[in-house]
Formats: sequence, C-alpha cells, structure tokens
Amino acid sequence: MKKLASLKGQSYRLSKPEEESRGIDGFVGDIPVSVKPATYKTKSMLSEQIEVTMISYEKVKDGIKVYYDF
Repeated sequence: MKKLASLKGQSYRLSKPEEESRGIDGFVGDIPVSVKPATYKTKSMLSEQIEVTMISYEKVKDGIKVYYDF
C-alpha cells in the first residue's frame, strides 16, 4: 500500500480492527483496499465476499508483481 500510495500521490494507512473485520486491509487515500495473493480469486471454495478495491500480488523470479484497478 505504501508504494502504491506513493505512485498515486496519496497517503495510506492500515485498517483499524473494526475495518479489518469487514475485509479492509487499509486505505490508499480514501479508498478502502484489500490485499490478497493473485491466487485468491481462483479459490472458489471461499465464502468470503470482500466489497472493496482489491490489490493482488504474485511472487515472480525477480520480485513481486502487483495488480490493482483504481
């Protein structure tokens, strides 16, 4: 979140416990986000539905790739 916020010229903060219970990992600017591995979307057995912007990542040979859409 820190790097993404920097790229977008925004502040960021981690979520508070009551926000975390709703699936929010933090905020980039005023946008609530959840950070999950890229494989999270393929796990259809998960009953959790997160109603915030997703930031996903995957480990690659030379680091981490991050995906977001906002």
